[in-house]
Amino acid sequence: MTYSNSLSDDTVPLVLDTSVLINLHASRCGVDILTSIPNPIVVANVVAGELENETSRRNGEEAFLRALSAAGHVMLVDLSDQEFEMFFELTSVSPSLDDGEAATIAVASARGLYPVIDEKRGRIRASAIIGIEPAWSLDLVLHPITAESLGAEGHREALFRALRDGRMRIPPESTSHVVGIIGIENAEYCTCLPGYKQLFSRREQQKRQVNQLLI
Repeated sequence: MTYSNSLSDDTVPLVLDTSVLINLHASRCGVDILTSIPNPIVVANVVAGELENETSRRNGEEAFLRALSAAGHVMLVDLSDQEFEMFFELTSVSPSLDDGEAATIAVASARGLYPVIDEKRGRIRASAIIGIEPAWSLDLVLHPITAESLGAEGHREALFRALRDGRMRIPPESTSHVVGIIGIENAEYCTCLPGYKQLFSRREQQKRQVNQLLI
């Protein structure tokens, strides 16, 4: 199954959620990905604040975003009064969103930007408020220009690391396409893949059957 990339022919500015930055950093090609695609990149300072914790500092995620901002690859923005009102509502009214998702949706809604969000609850709320389905981290990693820029091997490795180390969430319908790129052997290390247990429990059964035949 091929993957329908929502960003392939769209240069609208993107506003990234926290998990998207974590995935890009985990790919070890985040700078190359964000500088190769034609879309301007916006990140709310609230999202930047979510990376100012011990784990993100130790992993290098906070420094990754700081470097992107310093180089002009990413624009960090504060919430306007209007955006803060939506942010407050999204983080206060049940079912509430986390700060990064709420800020990303508020900025995207007020400024006409395209949100990039992976978490199910955030995607549902963004679709309801903005009227469009958000992009995925996967749309950035699988962007045709990204693939061309990284080359086949570099692109495969970036996708594999984003899944294995960043635990990048992907749409279930894209699983077979993604596994086809990284290979079934690498996919075994990506426990974030939709239907992972079902996929590899069957594979394990097949291995046992083959081993029994060889005994």
